[in-house]
Amino acid sequence: MPMRTQVAIIGAGPSGLLLGQLLHKHGIDNIILERHTPEYVLERIRAGVIEQGAVDLLTEAGVGERMHAEGLVHDGTQICVDGVRHRIDFKALTGKSVTVYGQTEITRDLMDARRALGIPSIYEAYDVAPHDFSGQHPRVTYRHDGKEGAIDCDFIAGCDGFHGVCRKSVPPGSIKNYERVYPFGWLGLLSDTPPVSEELIYIRHQLGFALCSMRSTTRSRYYLQCSLAEDIDAWPDERFWEELKLRLDDEARAALVTGPSLEKSIAPLRSFVAEPLRFGRLFLAGDAGHIVPPTGAKGLNLAASDVYYLWQALIEFYKQKSSAGLDHYSARALARIWKAERFSWWMTTLLHTFPDQAFEGKMQAAELDYIFNSRSAATALAENYVGLPF
Repeated sequence: MPMRTQVAIIGAGPSGLLLGQLLHKHGIDNIILERHTPEYVLERIRAGVIEQGAVDLLTEAGVGERMHAEGLVHDGTQICVDGVRHRIDFKALTGKSVTVYGQTEITRDLMDARRALGIPSIYEAYDVAPHDFSGQHPRVTYRHDGKEGAIDCDFIAGCDGFHGVCRKSVPPGSIKNYERVYPFGWLGLLSDTPPVSEELIYIRHQLGFALCSMRSTTRSRYYLQCSLAEDIDAWPDERFWEELKLRLDDEARAALVTGPSLEKSIAPLRSFVAEPLRFGRLFLAGDAGHIVPPTGAKGLNLAASDVYYLWQALIEFYKQKSSAGLDHYSARALARIWKAERFSWWMTTLLHTFPDQAFEGKMQAAELDYIFNSRSAATALAENYVGLPF
């Protein structure tokens, strides 16, 4: 006998969990299906810079207590060029700030809240497949504990990431993909060491981009631009730290505290958008519909805005018997997505070293000089970084 719910959510990452929490708060039943174990989901190291809109949404969902207590509010960021740092003052330019709080911690908070409320989640659900979403009675089938299962629902929310099944289940020809793959990756290292600065430092250097980030006052996250051909095994901690020192300014180099890595990985960079985000009663949200390079800190924040639009649309459907919000979900979400894609692409092309592009290097230098010496240019950067309105 199939289970029955109003919204079947595929994927227990931040977007799926946040959507489920918000729907439950407003009396809308939902079940989450996730292929992996909770422990696996929590092991994934992701973003840590949260826009105010996302902070407000997590607070609305009732999971903001630890974020407000432990999150680090940043009123600006720093860009280092040729060994000289320049500060972009978000608060002075826009009146807004961002919060540094790891995606792993957000996921943990959402998992704990869902478990405490007894909202159903099925982890280790294999062979998940959405069906009949072009009609009025969609269904999701899956396999769990060696048994076949099914969920009848009103709507399916595809929050299952870039490699998930939902986007792949859309009929061929009904979706258009836009993609830019960058010719480099980010080598990231996480360590229990104090950050070199109270704010993030974005570094443009002839050896390649670097980023000094953090998760807390005692946990740091560092990134180096690297070739996609690099082998992670060729990067012991000592080599990473020595390469990072070469790209730091003198003050940061003196402040750097090294230590054993907790996690180390190489991530490719890509810009990707799928259009549209709605297919009958199946809706894509988060990485299932779009990917941004991490330079602009937009991945998790874009997922949050998708969830906001979809959550509001579903409330409108169930409480006001109107499908207007659902009908406009894709267009509303994509309007904000493309602006964030533009900003992330721009930040990436502004700060990274591209092979054999001397002219582009001069353009980068001119653009940075303009940002550092024009309040209007700095404001445009700050407005996008702290987050455009939902």
